[in-house]
Amino acid sequence: MKLATTTGDFGAYAADAIEAIGYIREAGFRYADINFGKDHFRRIGIYSEDWRSYCAALCARAKELDMGLVQAHAPMGKPLDDPDGSFLADTMRCVHACGELGIPNLVIHSGYLPGISIAETYARNAEFYAPLLTAAAECGVNVLVENFNKMCVPGMYWIDNASDLRGLIEYIGHPNFHAVWDAGHGNLQDMPQHEELAILGSHVRALHIQDNMGDHDTHLVPMCGTLNMDSLMHGLQQIGYTGYFTFEALSSFVGSEKNRRAFNGEEKLRKFPLELRIREENLLYEIGRVTLEAYGCFEE
Repeated sequence: MKLATTTGDFGAYAADAIEAIGYIREAGFRYADINFGKDHFRRIGIYSEDWRSYCAALCARAKELDMGLVQAHAPMGKPLDDPDGSFLADTMRCVHACGELGIPNLVIHSGYLPGISIAETYARNAEFYAPLLTAAAECGVNVLVENFNKMCVPGMYWIDNASDLRGLIEYIGHPNFHAVWDAGHGNLQDMPQHEELAILGSHVRALHIQDNMGDHDTHLVPMCGTLNMDSLMHGLQQIGYTGYFTFEALSSFVGSEKNRRAFNGEEKLRKFPLELRIREENLLYEIGRVTLEAYGCFEE
């Protein structure tokens, strides 16, 4: 397996993905997951007027750095509560951008609504994904749906486990529709990782590797929480997974500056220094390398 990580790791430092992949490469990674969330929030990048030129510039920078753009993540929203179709249009832009960028896998979250059944949740999501999958097939892109983080909201059904995730994939039944397994989200469940992965089998086409303490979706670096990495690795090998080992440890070792208590004065340490953030990212790479080498599956 080859190591990858998300441009979201440098969301607080980089103006866009073009800048972010430079920091990722400096830290040792050769493969990147492009997070379109920042583009969506700021209406930049793939949501700019000349978005195709932006994609061309991102491709050129990746080639200069000898980096592969291997997967992407569409923005989060409310796909089942989209009366004017704007969220669908924004998600569709991600499909077309992946086509321009040559990115084979795009993660698009499924939707949820209070008070609707599992059957209706599947049916409503099938309606949402249908035009996206038509475009994805034309662009040579796979749409990946993930096991969401466990949320105990009264009257709300979430696809937060392998069995229900497989159910949605097989209900939709499209050749370009597969799974991304989020290890941190899986850690919030009662079942071990290898048992959950066995349920999904060959449906798993990509990964989000992150950790937590089993109570909240904190996106910690692996080994900083309760995720059993041996269970995860055994599960991946048992299902014959050979894709990218992609981190989504957004919280890294240092908490977000947004979570720190306020101080009414000059703050020189509010933001973690970029130099140290890159070194921290390199340690994330080394954790991945040691993990994969322990199971004889590390690839440059």
